[in-house]
Amino acid sequence: MAAAIDLYAYQEPILFLATAAVVVPVFHRLKVSPVLGFLAAGALLGPYGLGRLIHQHPWVNWLTFTNPEGTSRIAEFGVVFLLFTIGIELSWQRLRTLRRMVFGFGTLQVTLGTMVLGVAFFAFNLVDTITAATIVGLALALSSTAIVIPVLAEQKRLNTVAGRASFSALLFQDLLVAPVLFTIAVLDTGRPDVTPSTFVILLLQAGLALGLIIGLGRFILRPFFQLVTATKSPELFMAACLLVVMVTSMIAAVSGLSMALGAFIAGILLSETEYRRAVDVTIQPFKGLLLGVFFVSVGMSLDLSRFLEAPVLILSLAAMVIIVKTMTIVALGRPYGLNTGEAAETGLLLGPGGEFALVILGAAMIAGLVPGGIGQNLLLVTTLTMVAIPLLARMGQRLGRRLEVRRPLDAIVTVAPPADEVGRVIIAGYGRVGQLVGEMLDRHKIPYLAIDLDPARVAAERKAGKPVYYGDGSYPEFLRACGIDRAVALVITLDTLSSIEAVVSAARQECTEITIVARARDARHATQLYELGVDDAVPETIEASLQLSEAVLSDIGVPMGLVIASIHERRDEFRELLKKSNPKQDPDRAVFQARRRVGKTHPSAGVEQVTKAS
Repeated sequence: MAAAIDLYAYQEPILFLATAAVVVPVFHRLKVSPVLGFLAAGALLGPYGLGRLIHQHPWVNWLTFTNPEGTSRIAEFGVVFLLFTIGIELSWQRLRTLRRMVFGFGTLQVTLGTMVLGVAFFAFNLVDTITAATIVGLALALSSTAIVIPVLAEQKRLNTVAGRASFSALLFQDLLVAPVLFTIAVLDTGRPDVTPSTFVILLLQAGLALGLIIGLGRFILRPFFQLVTATKSPELFMAACLLVVMVTSMIAAVSGLSMALGAFIAGILLSETEYRRAVDVTIQPFKGLLLGVFFVSVGMSLDLSRFLEAPVLILSLAAMVIIVKTMTIVALGRPYGLNTGEAAETGLLLGPGGEFALVILGAAMIAGLVPGGIGQNLLLVTTLTMVAIPLLARMGQRLGRRLEVRRPLDAIVTVAPPADEVGRVIIAGYGRVGQLVGEMLDRHKIPYLAIDLDPARVAAERKAGKPVYYGDGSYPEFLRACGIDRAVALVITLDTLSSIEAVVSAARQECTEITIVARARDARHATQLYELGVDDAVPETIEASLQLSEAVLSDIGVPMGLVIASIHERRDEFRELLKKSNPKQDPDRAVFQARRRVGKTHPSAGVEQVTKAS
């Protein structure tokens, strides 16, 4: 007889998986970060959301997360796996290059933020002791590694100046958490076993644990993974990756450090081995799911009823935290090489509170160092600011562009483009695509002039003798200075949709007769460009499929003349189809339907051609 199954034991995992299955595709389609979706789901399905209705409607229990403590333990591994994957992308050498930002910028950011916020809370009588003010200021000076890093990664801005500065400050904050928590334990009069001497012992213990992780990792990890990969078992490799993360994080936790720090060190050690990419790919799904659990757990702590009791106070405190931290970071930016725009973007990323603030404030309330009322309000303030991070990140990116301080350009870059040459081609954008276009024009002895907004690239190409000039092709005046009225064609190779469309509009405004050939992202973008007046739009997706078709046809023996003719014929068909398509509809679907029609009309054309060739 089959054993009875306790369905309630599986309720929360199933509910979370269902939440992820809804949140990720919906928010991806809306082009909004899934982080906001998980936070909203946690608030809705948590004890302060639908959980309030359980007493009146017991069936609601199946639709709510009712075990915040258990969920938070699992959620902690989301941050652990995040720091592990960050470590894999780093190396000891790169970490050494960041030491000035980590221990200089990071230290000053936390110190000044703690001082200003602590003084503000004490001055406004929100807390009544210097100790409470210091703890509150320190907790709120920390930022959210678990949200800021994924948001930067999603925007592909981790390697920007603002991204590196944010990461450096967050890394220092992660190093600081364990000493802060132990200090709170020392100050807790209810724990006589914790003394300054035990604090020294803890520091020695933590140093020993770090030495153990680094020392053993250098000697064990590579041979260990060599043994694992020799079995050629994907399952065993996955188990080995999980084992490394779990063991290193547990060693760090037992020694008094944060679990995330141990996993981060393990990631750095693996970054120096040949297995780094394989490990990263294996860990990514676990990191994504566990981070989802983390964001849901943060949303579960959002008690909107407390917000309704004192909305002005809570919103004022949230605004004060973000403004104070942002202004502090902007003030620190210049000494550490950040211009005004980069410092403003970094400030808005680090301005909100973080997950470790929730931990520190919770520990301080348990120890009686922070009053329960203001502590609960600050937990809500921290959570609300964390919810705002994706929006603030976008605001920071836009503000950074507006405040960006242009560095003085080299004299070689500021050379004005000649406008007197007749019959040349203008290339807007001289990256890899633009350079290849220039090389092909050179082969056919056709004169060209290239423009680009990257001063370093312009300087390098001009030193190499290329006719490249610094400027923005979206300005009609600049195109006029380039002699667009005397040019035979304009080739746009930029990779940003808005930039491409801006150059097309400016060029058509200045010269209605010039031939414009533009790079397009896909069929929909190509249709939009035809609407703007380009003569040829080259969709990357369609062009790639045509090149693959050309390669396979020639490789299986179809004569090259027939191949080239058929490829040109299909390219012309796609061009006419896209010119007639409505950009508000789905051009990709129209292309797919056209392919199906061709397949039904000529189902064996390829076979017949191969047969003739053989």
